[in-house]
Amino acid sequence: MKFGVIVFPGSNGEQDVYHALDEVLRQPVDYLWHGDTDVSGYDCLVLPGGFSYGNYLRAGAIARFAPIMSAVIDFARAGGLVLGICNGFQILLEAGLLPGAMLRNDCLQFRCQWTHLRVENTATPFSNRFRQGQVIRVPIAHGEGNYYVDAATLAELEANRQVVFRYCDPSGKVTTAANPNGSVANIAGIINREGNILGMMPRPERCVEELLGGSDGREMLASVVDWWQRGNSNGA
Repeated sequence: MKFGVIVFPGSNGEQDVYHALDEVLRQPVDYLWHGDTDVSGYDCLVLPGGFSYGNYLRAGAIARFAPIMSAVIDFARAGGLVLGICNGFQILLEAGLLPGAMLRNDCLQFRCQWTHLRVENTATPFSNRFRQGQVIRVPIAHGEGNYYVDAATLAELEANRQVVFRYCDPSGKVTTAANPNGSVANIAGIINREGNILGMMPRPERCVEELLGGSDGREMLASVVDWWQRGNSNGA
């Protein structure tokens, strides 16, 4: 399986993602520059966290128009796996690949801390190593992670099981106190209807080794590899 990690001016998570995929999971991975226009030959594209283009106008709003994004959109619409982490999630929202928008954290503060997430859907390429309802521990680092959708769209997300991760307390209870940014329904990560595009604010690449304080992020990234290998076990 081959990964491409897209680097925008202002990205700061690309090296962590590269390390997780290359050194920890031992998967082929390349950096892709925001000015590139060809993503052929890759099985999964990762849009990392950071402050693309300084997050001017809105987080992810300028990156959405980077030359590579036309190729990313075509890749995603053809069924290719796409993972947007933190700023990458914001870019996917701006590009219309996922529903909703990001607001400033309701506390109006940048939050850099560990959070607990309840796994709401394990039948995805990004979560199949987990158990339904399992509580995992993944850090966040963002100032605009307050995910918002209107009531009708939220109902669709819930009905279609598009909510993959939800902020919770250590016991798995979804509470206001466990929500670090005010995100509607404590949503931390969602997937598209087709199931090939995931956006999440927490940073799995920052918890892939116990040396970093936890390894739940490794299991999430390994889920992608497992899913791809199962689908290509016939050598096709």
